[in-house]
Amino acid sequence: MTLDHRYTVDTPENITFDYELAGIGTRFLAATLDSTLIILLQGLLWLGLGLLAGLLEGIVSVSASIIVAIGSILGFALLWGYYLYFELVWNGQSPGKRLLRLRVVQGGGRPLTFNAAAIRNLVRVIDFLPLFYGVGVLTMFVDGQARRLGDLVAGTLVVKEAQPISLQMLLQPPTPAPLPAPPPIPPQFAHVPLLAQIQVVQPEDYALVQTFLHRRRQLSQLSRTELAAQLATTLSARLQLTVQPQHYEKFLERVELDYRRKHMQHEA
Repeated sequence: MTLDHRYTVDTPENITFDYELAGIGTRFLAATLDSTLIILLQGLLWLGLGLLAGLLEGIVSVSASIIVAIGSILGFALLWGYYLYFELVWNGQSPGKRLLRLRVVQGGGRPLTFNAAAIRNLVRVIDFLPLFYGVGVLTMFVDGQARRLGDLVAGTLVVKEAQPISLQMLLQPPTPAPLPAPPPIPPQFAHVPLLAQIQVVQPEDYALVQTFLHRRRQLSQLSRTELAAQLATTLSARLQLTVQPQHYEKFLERVELDYRRKHMQHEA
């Protein structure tokens, strides 16, 4: 079996971003934490039913089989509703996944919908067989993206949540590494005029744009989109240009290129 630990998405705007897939061990640990909470809730449920039956004794005749039937129905509703509720309220995260920074997403990196959440958690009953996710673990070993049966049916996958990244973190990364030398100026730009007002771009602006362009593929979709928007809107306002959101990264590539062209012309 070959397991690809990255899930790559290409958007209609020709922006590519990667998710890091959650491994079987991490998912199993998250499931253990969630199962522990569910067992505690199930215990409270049965305790409450027992107390209720005791209070009703002598008032209403309630057989033990009825209590067991009610408890079984409520127990299944609790098991299914636990994951459904948290994954919808917390955008693809249960308490166990939230603690371990995992998230359920749909194909293409889209947020989890109600239908997908309902389907993947109904199939969880089969994944749990014969004992504690036996079928689910076997399916994750076979599938190249570590998806259990519920993920395959619902079209979902579990990914690791990227650490939020700010512009300041790009300038001062935890483990700084030198950026590679920028590529040569493409020949087709030899006679293309520079962007108007390119001289207003400062060295620190150029350094930030260059760092973003070099590291953008390492960012989560959200971080990459937000950082590109911050940089592009700030620089386009300074350059007195209007840039559409789908062209933010292309605009930053052009700013980086024209900044180098301007300095090459001055040095010539």
